[in-house]
Amino acid sequence: MLCSPEELLQKNQALSNTWQRYQALPSFDSFVELAVSINSFTEFLIDKGITALHHASHQLEQVTLTLFSEDVAHPLPQAALNDLNERVLALGRMANTHATATADLAERRHDPLHPAPHDMPMDQSWLIGHDQSAWADLQAQLGYFGMAAQFITWQQPLPDNAGVAPLLLLDMSSLPEAEWSSRIQTLRQRFVMGQLIGLGVRSDFERMQQALRGGCDSCLLEGTPSHTIVEHILELNERQDQEAYRVLIVEDSKTASHLIRRTLEENQIDTKIVNDPRQTLNALRQFNPDLILMDMYMPNCTGVEAARIIRQHSEFLSTPIVYLSGETNVALQVDAMRLGGDHFLTKPFNPVFLNAIVKSKIERYRALRRTMYNDSLTGLLNHSSGKNTLDMLLSSVAHDGGFLSVVMMDIDHFKQVNDTYGHPVGDQVIRSLSWLLKQRLRKQDIICRYGGEEFLIGLPHTDAENAFAIMNRIRQDFSQIRHPVDDRHFVATASGGIATYPLYQNGDSLIKAADEALYQAKRDGRNRIHADED
Repeated sequence: MLCSPEELLQKNQALSNTWQRYQALPSFDSFVELAVSINSFTEFLIDKGITALHHASHQLEQVTLTLFSEDVAHPLPQAALNDLNERVLALGRMANTHATATADLAERRHDPLHPAPHDMPMDQSWLIGHDQSAWADLQAQLGYFGMAAQFITWQQPLPDNAGVAPLLLLDMSSLPEAEWSSRIQTLRQRFVMGQLIGLGVRSDFERMQQALRGGCDSCLLEGTPSHTIVEHILELNERQDQEAYRVLIVEDSKTASHLIRRTLEENQIDTKIVNDPRQTLNALRQFNPDLILMDMYMPNCTGVEAARIIRQHSEFLSTPIVYLSGETNVALQVDAMRLGGDHFLTKPFNPVFLNAIVKSKIERYRALRRTMYNDSLTGLLNHSSGKNTLDMLLSSVAHDGGFLSVVMMDIDHFKQVNDTYGHPVGDQVIRSLSWLLKQRLRKQDIICRYGGEEFLIGLPHTDAENAFAIMNRIRQDFSQIRHPVDDRHFVATASGGIATYPLYQNGDSLIKAADEALYQAKRDGRNRIHADED
């Protein structure tokens, strides 16, 4: 995902400023600040998928952490200072080059003389290989989702109009292994902002290491089905920003809590501070954090007591709790974790290590929540979470006095698809419709796999007429997708029904009316959208 040039330059400037402060007043505290700033920049580059800059920033981070972990006096030895200075300056030059290229790309995208097609990704896609026929199915499937990939051979150079941030699909199986490093590095140097995906890579450690070290963002093994490759690409091109991580800091010391807050917010982690542990439950309900950082010893209530009280509430049973304490007694640490904690960090803490622990714990927590609230086949909301989300959305729309259109959509004659081609192919048809819905609908829209081949969709601030136009376009495009099976293809269609608030006043009545409209569409011949007009 591209970031704005302003955002990138601001992050780079923050790193440069901390380096300048260390050079002006070299001390352990200013070196800690530098290490946190470099770690923050590296995490930012990872989040934004800026591979070339990430490699350079990661190397700078590793050098800094090595010095951080050693008993080194400050200022650092001159050789180490020179090395760090060269790395910071080089990273700054790369960031400026990248920001300029991003600005040029944005300017061309908004050029009124060359408008981008609506609903289509604006970066070009290229498939580089030897035999185009081997990838015909992949090219066709990419085309269905607006990502048509042009084919060229390894012997052909990419044209000058290949784009600033193209998607490059590399058929590594058709390239001699001796040429892998040089070919990938050349492409990476030319397309710093591009996505490079190695296809057909053997499940071999050395080959994968060679491809990834050369500059590939990811590798897909030989024999990976086309639909899996498409799914991987769609995930890379997901335009929705991940919601910021949230951490509740329960710490009676205002100085310590603000130090922790500053450390976490350097890595774009939202925080809320509770200085009185007795207010923890209220803060949990209001802030809904991904993780709790808990001091072990506080007046009126210990961290262990607070953790035990939190664990009495089912909605917070799985929220990670990380203790912060000067306690070094291992037996007491073990007891603390048995009584509700998940990790133990001793004070004074290494800020880079704190960020790493917090992020890894939150990532696992969010992955666990996804398994609870999302459908395993499609990644969409599951039945219960979809209905709950619809109720919350309806409450918000009702408060604003707007419209909310609810759509029930399912795949026509789906039982015949399963009976004729098998359940794995049927699953792929379901995934195809889910991908199309995710690609075409907005971030604020609800998309839920309601059950089997049926989907529940919520379109806030959308009346029936606009909902019909949106869903009918999706219906038409879905009917054009050719689903592969063995050496042939087939097509499937879908039907939908629409009901709209305020004509129907609650979630259950909206779903019931949309479901009845769906059955009317089926009775009218399928492959159509019917809007309830009662």
